[in-house]
Amino acid sequence: MARAPRPDFLVIGAPKAGTTALHAALAQHPDVFVSDPKEPKYWLCDGAPPPAWRGPGDKHSQQEWIWRDDHYFPLFEPAAAHQARGESTPFYLWSRGAHRRIAEHLPEVRLVAVVRDPVDRAYSNWMHLWSDGLEPEPDFVSAFSREDERVRAGWAPFWRYRELGRYGEQLQHLHRYVEPERILVIRYRDLVDEPRATVDRVSRFLGIREGLVDSIPHDNARGFVSPGLRPRVFGPVVRGGARLGQFAPPQVWRAVHPLSLALLGDGRRAHRPHLDSVRRQRLLETYADDIALLGELTGQDFGDWLSPQSRGSYAQRNATVTELSARR
Repeated sequence: MARAPRPDFLVIGAPKAGTTALHAALAQHPDVFVSDPKEPKYWLCDGAPPPAWRGPGDKHSQQEWIWRDDHYFPLFEPAAAHQARGESTPFYLWSRGAHRRIAEHLPEVRLVAVVRDPVDRAYSNWMHLWSDGLEPEPDFVSAFSREDERVRAGWAPFWRYRELGRYGEQLQHLHRYVEPERILVIRYRDLVDEPRATVDRVSRFLGIREGLVDSIPHDNARGFVSPGLRPRVFGPVVRGGARLGQFAPPQVWRAVHPLSLALLGDGRRAHRPHLDSVRRQRLLETYADDIALLGELTGQDFGDWLSPQSRGSYAQRNATVTELSARR
C-alpha cells in the first residue's frame, strides 16, 4: 500500500543552532526526502493562519507559513517509497501547541532537536536580525533585556532571544506528549566538530543507512554589520521596506532584500565580535537552572555552557577545528 504523504521525522529546534546545516546534510542522503521549503511551520498553526505578528519584518515573513492541510501534506508526495520524509522547523521545540498537535497527528514521528549554548544561540539570533536590518537595537544585551515588552507588543517567536534557549523547559513539556525514545537531542558543537559521526548518529535514529554523508554544508550565518552611521540611517529604511513587503509576494521581498542590505554596509561585512566574558556571565544566570534540567532529562553533560568564554560563530568554530586538524 502507498504511504500517506506525511513526515516520518521532524527537525524541531532550535533556531540558530545548526538546523539549516543538518537539514542540508540530510538532503544529501539518498534515503531521505526533505521538504521544500525547509521550514513550513505547519505544526505551529492550528488549522488557521498564524497570528498577526507585529515585529519588524514579521508580517511579510508570515506569508510563507504553510498552515493549510492541502498545502502541507502534498510537500511529501514526491518522496520515493524507501525514503524517510522530513522537514525542519526549529520553532517546534519552543512551541507548546506544536508538541500537542504533533503528538496527536503524527503518533510515530521521530523528532531531532539540535541545541546550542543558549547565550551563543541568542547572540547569533540577535546578530542575524541586526545584520538583516530588522533589529533596531544595536546592543545585544539591551535587545535581550527588552524581550518581555516585545512579547507583549506581539513580536514573532524569532525575537524571543532568551526564551528560545530554555531547552530544558521545552523538552520537559515535550515529554508529556512524546516518549523520550522518539526524541534525539544532539549538540551544535558536534555538528561542527564531528559532522560525519553526527549525521551517522541521526541516520541510526531514523533507521536509515550510515556512512553516506561525509560533510555538513555551512550554516546560514550572516556577516556582521558594524553599528554606526549607515545602520543608524538606513536601518529604518530597511524596516520600512519590510513593512511594505507584506503587500507583495514573498519572492518579491527575497529579490529586493539583498539590495536593501547593501545600504547597511560597505560591501565588506565584518566578522562578528565575540561576546565579552563579563556580559556573557551575566546572561548565563538566566540559563543555569535550565541547563541543569536539560542535563537531567537527557543524561548529557552541558557544563561547558557555563563557561564565561564564547565559542563564536559556525565559521569561527569550523576554522578552529580545521586548524587543529592540520596540526595533527
